[in-house]
Amino acid sequence: MTKAVLRAIGAGTADLSTGRPAHPDDRWRIFSNTKSFVATVLLQLEGEQRLSLDDSVRRWLPGVAIDRRITVRQLLNHTSGVYDPTDDPEVATDRGGLGPREVIALAAAHPPLFEPGEQWDYSNTDYLLAGMIIQAVTHHRADQEIRRRIIVPLGLSHTSFPLSDPRIPGPHLHGYDLSGRDVTGFDPSGEWTAGAMISTTADLARFDAALFGGRLLRPQQQRELLTTVRGEGYGLGVQRIAVPCGEAAVTVWETDGGGPGFTSVSMTNEDASRQLVVVADVFDLTRDQRKVPGRPPVPDAGAAYLTMVTSVLCPR
Repeated sequence: MTKAVLRAIGAGTADLSTGRPAHPDDRWRIFSNTKSFVATVLLQLEGEQRLSLDDSVRRWLPGVAIDRRITVRQLLNHTSGVYDPTDDPEVATDRGGLGPREVIALAAAHPPLFEPGEQWDYSNTDYLLAGMIIQAVTHHRADQEIRRRIIVPLGLSHTSFPLSDPRIPGPHLHGYDLSGRDVTGFDPSGEWTAGAMISTTADLARFDAALFGGRLLRPQQQRELLTTVRGEGYGLGVQRIAVPCGEAAVTVWETDGGGPGFTSVSMTNEDASRQLVVVADVFDLTRDQRKVPGRPPVPDAGAAYLTMVTSVLCPR
């Protein structure tokens, strides 16, 4: 048996006000990496025959004013056509006072982007609805189900799901926008099951190793997790990408997340034997949404990132 090799590296500053250096064990907001946890719980519920991914969303959420043809599966693979008001920089889910039901109501008031199943468009609203379905099926809060089914069994001791607490517990990275303003603390209630979770690189890697290694789902649900939308490479809360390795390429399963102050990516190869989790604590979500240029990129940052990806994920 090949001995596992773990390398954890921290570079730069975790807190500009104190000068504390970044540490690999620091916690941070994982934002949309949360979606793979949510998809896993719904797939587990399907494996327990408590719901079907082909159920209409309206079966479980009869009061939600969306197209009755939209299915649970279409939420998880972003083919629902449900509008995402968080694409609008004026809809600030990171400023508090706007919870998941308010975001869903804004989405329902907007015309659908396309007929259900006809196209693909990434929508945070899809995963807010998915969280509500978890609650309708289990009669427990979605964060409680994620904790009971994933966080506790896997021993993810530095992973949490805040509902409204603006703080990150324990040693953590501070997140900054491109002007250097600290944007770490905010009410995450509007992010909820679309992106409220907090974790560490090690915990996220452990979860992804279990997920892509087939330890969290039954075989049928594992196949559904990894069945992608044609032309998009997006499965159920996860995405398939190709990493160039010399003249060939290897398939990698990826999740990522971006929000005020943080951007991250987690990559795991097909047999979960190689992983890479990277987080940066300078990110401006509003500029990203508006396609507004920020500071010029660090010289050779793209080349350095590609070198890191290929050195970790390409077989030797």
